[in-house]
Amino acid sequence: MKPHEDKERSFDSFCRQIIKNETRDFYRQANYRREHEIPFSELPEETLSKLAVWNKYFEDGQFFDVIGFKVMIESDTLSEALRTLSEDKRNIILLSYFLSMTDKEIARHLNLIRRTVSYRRTSTLKALRQMMEGC
Repeated sequence: MKPHEDKERSFDSFCRQIIKNETRDFYRQANYRREHEIPFSELPEETLSKLAVWNKYFEDGQFFDVIGFKVMIESDTLSEALRTLSEDKRNIILLSYFLSMTDKEIARHLNLIRRTVSYRRTSTLKALRQMMEGC
């Protein structure tokens, strides 16, 4: 027997042993999963409801139309307080806090002076705070 034939046989034996061990590990892992895991399709409804997350987009909320934008307010108290405001004051609050516009951008959209927007926003916030504290 030549030396390289002996190396080939030992390498061949080594490869067969590795494949045999990997096969054994695969079947062991498959049996463990079969015994310990349950597919989602076989879970009871109560367990599925605990695992589920339900989005509540556009279900509960009041919509306000502000210069072509739709703004949804989920809080009934806040939406009622906003409805008591005049349209221009409500638009300034909604554009500022819900659409993240600056006073300069709001002034451009509503054809106002920036200082007017700033004054109306701060005074309207004070009025809203008083209304909301009373609720």
